Amino acid sequence: MTDRPPLLPFMRETAAQKVQAAEDAWNSRDPQRVALAYSEDSVWRNRGTFVTGRAQIVEFLTAKWAREREYALRKDLWAYDGNRIAVRFQYECRDAEGQWWRSYGNELWEFDEHGLMTRREASINDVPIEEKERRIHGPRPEAERGLSFPLQ
Repeated sequence: MTDRPPLLPFMRETAAQKVQAAEDAWNSRDPQRVALAYSEDSVWRNRGTFVTGRAQIVEFLTAKWAREREYALRKDLWAYDGNRIAVRFQYECRDAEGQWWRSYGNELWEFDEHGLMTRREASINDVPIEEKERRIHGPRPEAERGLSFPLQ
């Protein structure tokens, strides 16, 4: 078993590092890369979809990013305690018809002693936006790391 630092218990700095690492991985839109942060038997609830294990995570993310074009994400640390982290996030993408969306959500994460996420629960709401309303254009610039992203 390979450790995925930072490891437990989380402190503010290490929880923030975990959140930024997740944001960076998701912004890569590489399902294989993202899946490596999760345990082999990780369980997810993403909206109304339930996923178990890395293979299903890869399958889920592959389909997600085929639908959600030009996906770009921001995550913010909300709370942490021991082996758990709560995150709020926003992402923007466009669909096949060209409609832009901003999605707001909250995630609850639980980790094992190796720093792998064993559980992820995500609640997400979608808001249609005009292209001119976009605020998230690709991965977070270095100068913005550690800064909270505004709600609107």
